[in-house]
Amino acid sequence: MGVTREVIMDLLPLYLSDEASSDSHALVNEHLQNDPELAKLATQWKDRLPEPPPAPVNPDAQVMAYQEAKRQIANRVITLAAAIAFGILIVGGTALIGAMLLLTR
Repeated sequence: MGVTREVIMDLLPLYLSDEASSDSHALVNEHLQNDPELAKLATQWKDRLPEPPPAPVNPDAQVMAYQEAKRQIANRVITLAAAIAFGILIVGGTALIGAMLLLTR
């Protein structure tokens, strides 16, 4: 029994998503060369396939990214606290100088 068009249609989704075995890939490829109508249909289907999902992230890379994010957040908190403390010192110092000037008059 030869390979029918229905068998090729069954294998076509695997072929188009590059998930078919090398033998199945060769079989579908050979059939598409001899069946221009199905080859055209396969090209249209290939254009409509969604993008493959991104590759999974290495767990070590996830840990490193998490630690880097924590470090950046800590740096921002420290910078903000320093800016607030500096602002309080400036306002407090200005108020103290203003109070001393008022008292000396």
